[in-house]
Amino acid sequence: MSDPAPTIEHMSERGASAALLQRMCSAARAEACAAAERLVAIGELVSLRLAEDAGATDLWVVDATDAVTLDVAAALGISRDLAASHVRYAHALRFCLPRLGRAFIAGDIDETTFRACVFRTGLIVDDDTLAAVDAELAISAPRWGSCNRSQLAARVDRVIATVDLDAVRRRRDRLAGRDVVVGDVDNGLAEIHATVTAPEGHAFADRLTALANTVCEADGRAMAERRADAVGALTAGADRLGCRCGQADCPAAGAVASAVVIHVIAEQATVDGTGVAPAAMIGFEGLIPPEMVTELAKAARLRPLAHPLDAAPECGYVPSQGLADYLRCRDLTCRFPGCNAPATRSDLDHAIPHGRGGPTQASNLKCLCRFHHLVKTFWGWSDEQLVDGTVIWTSPAGDRYVTHPGSAIVFPSLCAPTAPIVLDAHNEVRDQSDRTAKMPRRRRTRAHQRAHHIAAERRANHRLRTTTPTPAAEHALDGDPSPPPF
Repeated sequence: MSDPAPTIEHMSERGASAALLQRMCSAARAEACAAAERLVAIGELVSLRLAEDAGATDLWVVDATDAVTLDVAAALGISRDLAASHVRYAHALRFCLPRLGRAFIAGDIDETTFRACVFRTGLIVDDDTLAAVDAELAISAPRWGSCNRSQLAARVDRVIATVDLDAVRRRRDRLAGRDVVVGDVDNGLAEIHATVTAPEGHAFADRLTALANTVCEADGRAMAERRADAVGALTAGADRLGCRCGQADCPAAGAVASAVVIHVIAEQATVDGTGVAPAAMIGFEGLIPPEMVTELAKAARLRPLAHPLDAAPECGYVPSQGLADYLRCRDLTCRFPGCNAPATRSDLDHAIPHGRGGPTQASNLKCLCRFHHLVKTFWGWSDEQLVDGTVIWTSPAGDRYVTHPGSAIVFPSLCAPTAPIVLDAHNEVRDQSDRTAKMPRRRRTRAHQRAHHIAAERRANHRLRTTTPTPAAEHALDGDPSPPPF
C-alpha cells in the first residue's frame, strides 16, 4: 500500500522548515566570516603598530605587542588573555596559514577549526613545510564536516605527520600536567580541583580526616563539613581544627592562627550577626552570605574602615595605611578596563603624578596592577579620576573607557565623594631623565622566547618518538584531546 500523497499543508510546512534551515546555515557562515574579518582587522592593526615601533621596545617587559593587545581588549570589552589569543591567531591567519585563512574568510570553515589548525601546526619551523601543510589543510578542512575535539586534532595531526613528525603535538604527560585549580562558585564558596601524585593525594585525604577528628564530640558539624573546614586549618599550618561546640572548657576550642591573610569587607551589623547585607572578598568574584561572615568574624582580626570624606591631602608620596586600606576596599580590583587583578596585589597610582603636583588623597589615587601601571606610564594611556572614584581612560588612539570602583554596587557608601583635587605646587619637579630606561627588561625578545619554547617541545617530541617502542606513526595519529589555548 503506497503512502498517501503529501497535502498542500504538509508541503507548506516542509518549505518553511527548509527555509529556516537555510537561514540557520547562512547565519553560521556569516558568523565564521565575521570572526575571520575580526582577525583580519586585528592583524592589520598589529602590523601597523609594530611597524611604527620598529623593534625599539622588543626587550621591554611591556612591549609593542602587549600595548596593541590592550587596545584590542579595551575596544572589544574582553580580557587581556583573550585579546592576546586573538592577536596570535590574527598573526597566523596573515602570515602562517594564509590559504586556510582564505577558506575561513569565505566561511568554508568555522573559527573552532581554524584555531585548532593554527595551534596544532605551531611547532612547524620550516617555511616550505608550513606552506605545504597550509595548502593541504585549505583543501581538506572544508570537507571534514562535524568533528569533535579529538577528531579534529587527529585529522590535523595526520596532515602534519606526513611531513614533520617532530611537529606533531603529543599527549601531555600526566605527571607533568599535575596542577591545582581553584574556581569560585556562589554563596561564598570555592571548588578545588587537584591532580597530584597518588601517594600525596591519599596522604592529603588522610590529613584532612585526622584534622577533622581533633574536635570534641559536641561539635555539630558532619564529617564532610569538618573535612572541608580542615582545608583552611591545613592552609594555616595548624595541627588541629578549631572546635565549634561552644563549651568554654572544651580542650579543642579556640581560634586557629593563620599565616595566610584574606581581606573580607562587611558592614558592622553583618559582622555582629544582626545585618543581612552580604560581604565581599578581595580577589573573589561572588558575594559572601551574611551568616558566613558572622561565623568567619569569630576567628578573624577585625579592622575598622574609615571613609576619608573631605580629608586634606596627606604629606609625601606613599599613602598612610588607613588611606591605602580604604582605596583597596573601594576599588577591589585593578582599575584598568577589563582587568580583575585583586587590589591587594596592585600598586596605588596617582592619577595626576605626584611629581606634577598631584596630591596623595583618595580623589587622586586608585589601584593598578603592575602591568597596567607600566602601560599607563610608558604607552600613552591617560586617565581622569572623579571624586567618587570613577576613572575615565583615554587610549593612545583617543578612545575613551570608563571604569567604576568594584564596591559601587555592594558598598555604595565607599564611593561617596571625597575632597576634590587641588594641585600642590610644592610637589612639582622637573623630570629630565630618560623614562624608557626605567622600564623593566626581558632577557629574550618575544620572538626568541617563542622560538626557544618551540625548539624545546620539538626536542621532547623527537626524544619520545625515537626512544619509545611504539611505532612513530601510531604516536603521530594519537590525537591530543587537549584544546588549543583559546
